[in-house]
Amino acid sequence: MRPNAQEALVQHRSLWDWRRHISELYAEVRSSEPLPGWQHWCAVRDDLFRRHAQSPIVSQERRHFPGIPYFAYDPSLRHLAELGGPDNSEPVSMTAGRDGAVTLLPFARTRGLAPHLGNELTLYWIEGYGGGVFLPFRDATCGRETFAGGRYLLDTIKGADLGCTPDGRIILDFNFAYNPSCSYSGQWVCPLAPGENTLPLPVRGGERGRD
Repeated sequence: MRPNAQEALVQHRSLWDWRRHISELYAEVRSSEPLPGWQHWCAVRDDLFRRHAQSPIVSQERRHFPGIPYFAYDPSLRHLAELGGPDNSEPVSMTAGRDGAVTLLPFARTRGLAPHLGNELTLYWIEGYGGGVFLPFRDATCGRETFAGGRYLLDTIKGADLGCTPDGRIILDFNFAYNPSCSYSGQWVCPLAPGENTLPLPVRGGERGRD
């Protein structure tokens, strides 16, 4: 096997393993009560960030990585949302580094978040083979207490899926909001939240910004 082929094999097996861990983690979260599920999510993510080859933490920093900073769990940030049609169905194209251009197709908008968070949020379908649901957002903590570019809540291609209730409402628990990989290192380029997914109120749940 050529050296570059061997490197590709190692890289892809590592990414495969990372995504398996994330998918299994969210399956465990969905089968747990909210607070224990969140505690487990935090602990597993800390472990993966410290030891896994696909960690967004650069390799020389992993050994001394103090752990991911989180807000304390706030049960008021867990919402069961209805979905309706999007306000705007125009596709959004964004750059995603080595993955090239990513096209986000708005396919749904929440109903019921605005009284709590000041705005509704659009859910996007990532176009491409198989596709996936993507929910990025910004809020009033961005650039001060959290990453300036916003955070992610759902990304089903990567396994980040909080599930839904038996009556079809989607679970949006902002205690599980997390930073994109580009917040940790310039080697990553990530799609960020479009302007329509800006919440005017602070969402002090999930992952904080790094000091």
